[in-house]
Formats: sequence, structure tokens, C-alpha cells
Amino acid sequence: MVEWTEFERATIQDIFSNMNYDVVGPQALARCLIVYPWTQRYFGKFGVLYNAAAIMGNPMIAAHGIVVLKGLEKAVKNMDNIKGTYAELSVLHSEKLHVDPDNFRLLGDCLTVVVAAQLGAAFTPEVQAAFQKFLAVAINSLQRQYH
Repeated sequence: MVEWTEFERATIQDIFSNMNYDVVGPQALARCLIVYPWTQRYFGKFGVLYNAAAIMGNPMIAAHGIVVLKGLEKAVKNMDNIKGTYAELSVLHSEKLHVDPDNFRLLGDCLTVVVAAQLGAAFTPEVQAAFQKFLAVAINSLQRQYH
């Protein structure tokens, strides 16, 4: 079980309570698909993704980016049982969708970049440490079914 400090809990809750999902989710997922183009293979039904402009303007990508953040919001609300919270999602991504588990880390890295840009100077090293710890736990929980 992960031990969370009060600072970490408060920081994660503050980030997500002030996050504009309609901006951050689409930007993070689009960034992941552009920076790591091999991740696009899981989005074949999302239309043409042939360049950055097509990806950034794709409403299905934007909508799925919001879905990803809402999934992370579930982890925020269940920080003491993220593995249990993500059990079904882990099965879905591993057994049905066959997503490469490393893609979760890539998306987490892109989300960190977008959140850092949104928060600016408020994204201190201590805030980043708490955010990345949270993402590491969430990603590990999603990868659980793969082990």
C-alpha cells in the first residue's frame, strides 16, 4: 500500500480540482500521439491522424483525453485503493485492447508537461514530485494485469 503525506494528498486534490479537463486532457493525449506516433495504432477508429494539426483538431482524440482525466479523477478519489479502483480498467486495456503498458508512462509524461505548462511557477519540484508519485501509482495499477 502506498503511503501518502498530507502535502501529497492536498497537492493532488488541488491540481485536479483546478484542472480544466477540456484543455488538459485533449492536449496531453494529442501530445502523446504526436511525440510518440507509434501510440496512434490504438486509435485507428478515430479518423485521420496524419499530422499534428489533424490530431490536435480531432474531436474524438479530445473526448478521449477528457475520459483519461476522468479516469485519473477516480484514482484521486480513491488514493488509498488505486489498484482496486483500476482493476477492471487494467483488464480492459491488457486483455481486450492489448495496449502496450509502456504507453501509460508515455501519456503520464505528456500529462506532466501539460500540467506544468498550465501551473507555471506553481509547479515547484515538490508539486512535481507529488504529481509524479501519483501518476506512477496510477500507471502501476493500470499495468497490474500485465504482470
